[in-house]
Amino acid sequence: MKTLPEDILAHARSLPEGGIVSPKAFLHLGSRSAIDQALSRLAREGKLLRVARGAYVAPVTGRFGTRPPAPSKVVESLAIQNGETVVPHGATVANAFGLTQQVPIREAYVTSGRTRKIRLGRAEILVKHGPGWMLTLGNCPAGNAIRALAWLGPRLARQSVPIVRRTLSGDEWAALTTVRASLPSWLARAIGEEASNGRAVS
Repeated sequence: MKTLPEDILAHARSLPEGGIVSPKAFLHLGSRSAIDQALSRLAREGKLLRVARGAYVAPVTGRFGTRPPAPSKVVESLAIQNGETVVPHGATVANAFGLTQQVPIREAYVTSGRTRKIRLGRAEILVKHGPGWMLTLGNCPAGNAIRALAWLGPRLARQSVPIVRRTLSGDEWAALTTVRASLPSWLARAIGEEASNGRAVS
């Protein structure tokens, strides 16, 4: 018969990379205090990583040794568990669009939930609450464009909208123009001007 820590560890290792282990998942196996103690012990031994309060993940073991799971996988799992929308931060997607050469110092995301920090090994990931308009189109190219332009600010965004238009597919550009009424006035104006100027997309 397995002990409580063994049961928890077996469950954690059965999850996809970045899968969240929560104390509530084991209440049928023992008291909350016993479960918390088992999770703390597994974390001290390095068999689990505590990423946030009441949230643990299993390290990933491969041919090159053991590593923390990918941050994006952990953030995605937390979003599902908490019923949140979580998307890449504007600084990250602005760099991906080629709108800036600035590389973010740390990995960051925007969420419909509360602002918090996630620890993953030595790395700290910022998950920051964002306004609804910033999450309108979710994690798709057009949605990423909204956050990239928002991060750049009014002056640089206006200069960058033509680049965004050339980068997006026709469908994604259409999606972006469709939601501009929900965006801040300066951003809606910049997108609207580009949409109405008749430039050909190269």
